[in-house]
Amino acid sequence: MRITYIHQYFKTPAMSGGTRSYEFARRLVERGHEVHMITGDPDADRARVTTEAGIVVHWLPVPYDNAMSYRRRLWSFLGFVGRSALVAGRLRHDLVFATSTPLTVAVPGAWAALRRRVPMVLEVRDVWPELPIAMGALRSPVSRWAAHRLEAWAYRRSARVIALSPGMAASIRRRFPGVAVTVVPNSSDRKLFGRADRAGERLRRDTPWLGDRPLVLYAGTLGVANGVDYLVRMAARLADTDPEVRIVILGDGRMRATLRDLAARLGVLDRNLFLLGPVSKAEVVAFFGACDLAASVFADVPELGANSPNKVFDAFAAGRPVAVNHDGWIADLITGHGAGLVLPAHDTGAAAAAVSAFLGDPAACRTARAAAYALARDRFDRDLLFGDFERVLTEAAQYRSTTRAGAGRTAASSRRIHISRAS
Repeated sequence: MRITYIHQYFKTPAMSGGTRSYEFARRLVERGHEVHMITGDPDADRARVTTEAGIVVHWLPVPYDNAMSYRRRLWSFLGFVGRSALVAGRLRHDLVFATSTPLTVAVPGAWAALRRRVPMVLEVRDVWPELPIAMGALRSPVSRWAAHRLEAWAYRRSARVIALSPGMAASIRRRFPGVAVTVVPNSSDRKLFGRADRAGERLRRDTPWLGDRPLVLYAGTLGVANGVDYLVRMAARLADTDPEVRIVILGDGRMRATLRDLAARLGVLDRNLFLLGPVSKAEVVAFFGACDLAASVFADVPELGANSPNKVFDAFAAGRPVAVNHDGWIADLITGHGAGLVLPAHDTGAAAAAVSAFLGDPAACRTARAAAYALARDRFDRDLLFGDFERVLTEAAQYRSTTRAGAGRTAASSRRIHISRAS
């Protein structure tokens, strides 16, 4: 198939951020498909085209940063809609695949699909629009109405929908019973993280403040929704009760300066908490290999519990337990398989005590590490989930081809009947 793949935040392994689209697109190419990726390049002043692992990538100069206000982000989304629609409309394809966030990618996706009379498959990465409403991004009745209309329109235009978690799929099915939804969560790249232990050992040797001390790692976005101040406050409790435990916050985002100020005020910055900049996907392997516990935290917004955080599946791939501070499917997964900890959402003192007890129990750590890696191997292996992903795309394309062929045969039959009766 010729596939046009639209993702505003596409990342390669040399960049910081999730690489789901890169890994799935690369595998599509390896399976013989032709893939054109349309994405934004926030640092560019002109469009360019490159080839990444066989993927033809169309980079568009669209500013975006997590530190932007909601209003500026909206303008970024709309700018990408216009530019990507122009590029997608020129491409020849058999299928269009559009992945949110933002959900506005459905607009250029639907336009490109309609222009070539091919199906669109839409991937949903957030509970939309419940999440932006809960986060305060959509406050006015008009914006909420428009978001609901966009969602309904996008689903009607999609041959199939992929959701990244059971909660997202349930939300869609509850409100749109006729939509065909398949869950394909984020995945664990066991090949990439197969060298995590050795890379982690080198990182520990080269980092004097770490050495052989216990390490809790947060690697991800530092946005409002992520609620990483929870870890800063937990570090303040650990500084008094278990000062050898190190917490590393690795990433960037709107709340970075606020987190630094809070850590300095609580007296933990560069003491037992270290705020480091973002690193590439390839470089983050060493940090997961060095850590004893990976953290995935969110602000206290129930809708965030349906998310599918990359950092969780990276931790599983490295064979590392995960600690979360929220309810939802990931918390249920961790509890059900013994692959880490579910921490109290509002009590960082109790969280610090639970983390300290866990890290101080070598047998519990070994058991949780084995359980985490078993999840990576048996349920979330990237190659395994890519098979589900490709199957959705293939079925969407085949269904449309069969429907069109059937319509063609019906039309031809009708013409023959008409001619016969006329004669």
